Amino acid sequence: MRINKKLTVTTALLSAVALMAMSPVVKQTDDTNFKNLKVLPKNISKEEMHKTMEEWEHALGAGCSFCHARNEDTKKMDFASDAKPEKQMAREMYKMTQEINKKYFHAEKDSTGAYKESSINCYSCHRGVSHPEVIRASEMPKPPRTDMPVPGPKPADGQQSVTPAGTPASGK
Repeated sequence: MRINKKLTVTTALLSAVALMAMSPVVKQTDDTNFKNLKVLPKNISKEEMHKTMEEWEHALGAGCSFCHARNEDTKKMDFASDAKPEKQMAREMYKMTQEINKKYFHAEKDSTGAYKESSINCYSCHRGVSHPEVIRASEMPKPPRTDMPVPGPKPADGQQSVTPAGTPASGK
């Protein structure tokens, strides 16, 4: 009896595909298991969490250890710990920006229930500095005057010179 190798291989492959198709489907979940979330949505994805934390790092010019404590036993970051007061301050500041965006800029919620960033965020004030210096406007250098005529090319022959409002015309 001669065995057709092509037929045997094809039958084996089809059998394997059929068996895999009949096996139970293991549902892949986004197993985040984030603990101690107080202001961020409980259903936040790993990608969104990473994006948010990275945004805050850049806005404050700080790393993870600025808000998160290290577990001395495991020598790893304990992201659920509330040991550092900076973490609670970050939560309060986040709530403040969300309220400002909601009240004054009519921010809407995204699919996770968090307000979409619309106008105000951490960087609006921090500008990459964890403890921004408070500067009174009166202490800032005065901006250049805007009511002065803007220098530019002279009008071509036959064109009239335009004088800004409130500026005396030069008598030609």
